[in-house]
Amino acid sequence: MKNIKFKLLCLAALFVLGSCKKDFLQQNDPDANAIGNSFKTENDVLLAVNGCYSLLRSGNTIGESSDLWTDQRSDDTGTNDNQSNAGEPFGFNNFSLIPTNSYLYTHWLAMYAVISNCNIVLSNIDKVSFANPATKQKYKAEAEFIRALIYFHLVREWGDVPLVTKQLTTTEDIAANTARTKQATVYAQIVTDLKDAANSPLPATQSAGTIGRISLAAVNTLLGQVYLTMATTLDAATKTDNLNNALTYLTNAYNAKTFGRLSDIPYSDVFDVTKKSTCPELIWQIVNIQGDPVYSSSIAANSQAIGETINSQKPSTGVGDNVTHDLVNEYENGDPRMVFSIKYAAASTVKDWYVTKFRDVSSGAGKNGYGGNDWILMRYADVILMLAETNMYLGNNAVATQYLDMVRARAGMPTYEVSSVDPVYSASYPTLKLAILHERRVELAFEHHRWFDLLRTFTTDELVTYFRNKSQANFGSALLSNFTTKDRYYPIPFNETKLDPVKMYQNPGY
Repeated sequence: MKNIKFKLLCLAALFVLGSCKKDFLQQNDPDANAIGNSFKTENDVLLAVNGCYSLLRSGNTIGESSDLWTDQRSDDTGTNDNQSNAGEPFGFNNFSLIPTNSYLYTHWLAMYAVISNCNIVLSNIDKVSFANPATKQKYKAEAEFIRALIYFHLVREWGDVPLVTKQLTTTEDIAANTARTKQATVYAQIVTDLKDAANSPLPATQSAGTIGRISLAAVNTLLGQVYLTMATTLDAATKTDNLNNALTYLTNAYNAKTFGRLSDIPYSDVFDVTKKSTCPELIWQIVNIQGDPVYSSSIAANSQAIGETINSQKPSTGVGDNVTHDLVNEYENGDPRMVFSIKYAAASTVKDWYVTKFRDVSSGAGKNGYGGNDWILMRYADVILMLAETNMYLGNNAVATQYLDMVRARAGMPTYEVSSVDPVYSASYPTLKLAILHERRVELAFEHHRWFDLLRTFTTDELVTYFRNKSQANFGSALLSNFTTKDRYYPIPFNETKLDPVKMYQNPGY
C-alpha cells in the first residue's frame, strides 16, 4: 500500500444509503443500524480501518501540524503573537488556557472521532467472513492500536477521560458514556488493546508496500512507552513492574531493527524525502505524496520564515515556525543537529530562529510547497533513548549510558562519560536523568515529543519549578509566571462539562 487513502467518505456513503426507508414517516432511529449494515465484505472492513488511519493525518489529532497541543505547550516552540486570531493558540504556550478555548475543543472532538471510528470497526468486524483468519486479526489489531494510541494522548493531556470501547448506537448509550474514567482504568484498556495487537500476525516491521501501516515493532514501541509513562506517573507501588515491562517491550522493538549501528544512518537521512521509504530508522510514519495538493506535506513551507529558501521553494510571508531561545541555548557547541534543525532568519520582520528540520526544495514539491515529507511518528533514536531512560530508572546506569552514547555518537558528540566532566555540560545536566532528557530534546526536537517527555520526567511540582527557573527573556511574550500546578493537564472543554458537571468534572485550577 503506497499511501493510506481517506476512505471515510465511502463508509459515510454506505451509511446514507443504508439509512433509506420506504416509509418516510417511520420513526425508527435511522442511525441505529446503518453503519453496522455497511460491514459485509473484507474490503468494507479494510476501508473502515483505512478511515481510522486517515484521521491521524489531521492537525486536530496527531498529524504534522498538531504542534499546538505538543511542542507549543512545551519550552521548544510557540507564537509571540497574542493578538487577533492568534489569541486562542497563544493560550497554549502562555499557560493561559480556559475551558472555552475553541482550538482545545476541536482537538477533543477530533480525537474522539478517531476512537469512534475504531470502535465501529471493532464492534462490527465479527459480522464479516474472512477467507484468511489472519487478515481479520491484522485489521482488528490495527484498530485496537490506533484506539490505544489516541487514548494514550488523551490520558496524558487531560488525565481522567471518558473511556468508550464500543459503538454507541442509542442516546442512552451516549448518556451512560458521558463520564470521565480514572487514569489507571484508561491505561489498563490501552495495555489490553496493545497486548492484543502484539499477539497478532502483524508484520515484524514496515516494508515496501506497507509504509504507513503499523507493525509489531510499532506496537512494541508504543507499549514500552506506555509502561514507561505508567511507571513514572502512576502508583509508585507498581513502578518497578511497569519499568520491567517497559524494558521488555522496548527491547523487543529494538531487536526488530534492520540496521547495525545507529551511527550507520546519517541524521539527515531520517528527514530526506528521497529516502523516506527506505530509511531503516523509521518505524512508523504518516505517508504524504509529493506534489499532491491534498495528500502532500505542508510542514516545509509553513515552517519557513520570510526571505528564507532552505525549506521550500514556496515563498514565505511570515515568521515561520518560531523556536524559543531556550531551545537554541540547549544545543551543545558543535552539535550538527542544531545546524540541520534550526536557522536564524535575518529579515527585518523576523530576526529570530525558525525550524528547518523538515525540508523539500525539490521540483516535485515546486513553488506551491506540496512537500513529500512523511510525518514520522516513531523511529529508533526514540526507542534507544527510552531504553536509556528505563535502564536509568532501574539503576542500570552503565547500560543506560551505552544507549545514550549510541545517539550521541551518531551526532558526533562526545560520550556521556567525557561530557559529564565538562563544567558547562555538567552544570546544565548534573544527573543522568537530565542528560537523557537533554538528548531527547535536541535529537527529537519538533517531532512532538517534548511536552510528553516533560510530563513523564517531572512530578507536577517539579514541573512548575522547572519552568519557573527558566529565563523569561528566552520566551518572548509567553509568561512563564503563568505556569502553575493546574497546567499539568488541559481543562476539560466547557461544552463537555456542561453535559454533566458531576460525571464530567473539571480539572483543578480551571
